[in-house]
Amino acid sequence: MATAVSVSAADPVPVYVSIVPQKYLLRQIGGDLLDVHVMVDPGANPATYEPKPRQMARLSRTRAYFSIGVPFEKTWLKKIRAANPEMEVIHTDSGIDKIQMQRHMLSDSEGVPPPQTHTKKPIPFQSGRGLDPHIWLSPPLMKVQARTVLSALQKIDAVHAHLYAVNYADFISRIDTLHARLKRIFAGHQGLRFMVFHPAWGYFARTYGLKQIPIEIEGKDPKPAQLKTLIEYARKMKIKVIFVQPQFSTKSAKLVAREIGGKIVFADPMAADWMANLDKIANKFKAAIK
Repeated sequence: MATAVSVSAADPVPVYVSIVPQKYLLRQIGGDLLDVHVMVDPGANPATYEPKPRQMARLSRTRAYFSIGVPFEKTWLKKIRAANPEMEVIHTDSGIDKIQMQRHMLSDSEGVPPPQTHTKKPIPFQSGRGLDPHIWLSPPLMKVQARTVLSALQKIDAVHAHLYAVNYADFISRIDTLHARLKRIFAGHQGLRFMVFHPAWGYFARTYGLKQIPIEIEGKDPKPAQLKTLIEYARKMKIKVIFVQPQFSTKSAKLVAREIGGKIVFADPMAADWMANLDKIANKFKAAIK
C-alpha cells in the first residue's frame, strides 16, 4: 500500500474525525503532518456513540474536526463545537447527494408480499430512516470527500499546501485504480442481490450495480415470521451472499445463510485500511457467487 509523502514536523496539526475510515483518508493526504484522533472507538456503533470526557477535553487543543454525517453527530456536533469555538468544523459530506436508508426490505414489486401475523396485521419491515451516512463505501464518493479534505488542510496549514496536493493526487490515482478493479470484478453481475444485517452498503451497491437486502427490523433481529419470509425471498431470488459486520448481530444472518445454502462474507464498513478492505470484500463477494 502506498503511503502519503510527508516531511519532518515537530508539531503535527491536531485534528479529529468521527470514524476510523476518515482517519485513513486524512492520513493519505496529510501523512505525518497530521495528528489524527478518532471520536468513535473501533467496534463501537456510530449511531449510538457518546464521546468520552477525555475526548471532549482533547478537542480544546484540536485545530479542526472533520464530520461525515454519522448519526451521533446530530446530537453531539453542537457540543463538539462548544468545546472549542475556534476549531474549524469541516463537513466532508458536503457536495454529496445522499440516498435514503432502506426503509422496506421487501416490496410487492419484487414479488413477495409483506409477512402476516395471526391477526392479519402486517409486520413492519422498517430498516432505517433518514439519509444513508455510509458515503465512504463508494470509491467515487471518497474522491469527493478527499477534495473537501484537501481544501480544508490547505487553508489550515497553508505552508504545506503543495505537499497536501501531491498526496491528494496520488490518492486519487489509487482510488481510480481500485474503482476500475472493482468494476471488473462486478462486471456481468448487475442487479445481483445480497443480504446484509444492517444496510450499510447502499452506496457500494449503487456504484457497482448491485442490490442490498437488509435483514434487520429497526435495528433488531427479525421475528420468526419475518425471518421465514426473508428466507423464502432469498430462495426465490437465488441470493447466495450475506454480509455481516462486527458492529451488529450475526445471529439472523447466519440462520438465513444456513437455510438457503448461502455464504457469509464478513464486511466491516469501519475497517481501518479503507482501500484494502474494499478490495478484500469485493474478492470475497466474487468467490461467493462463483
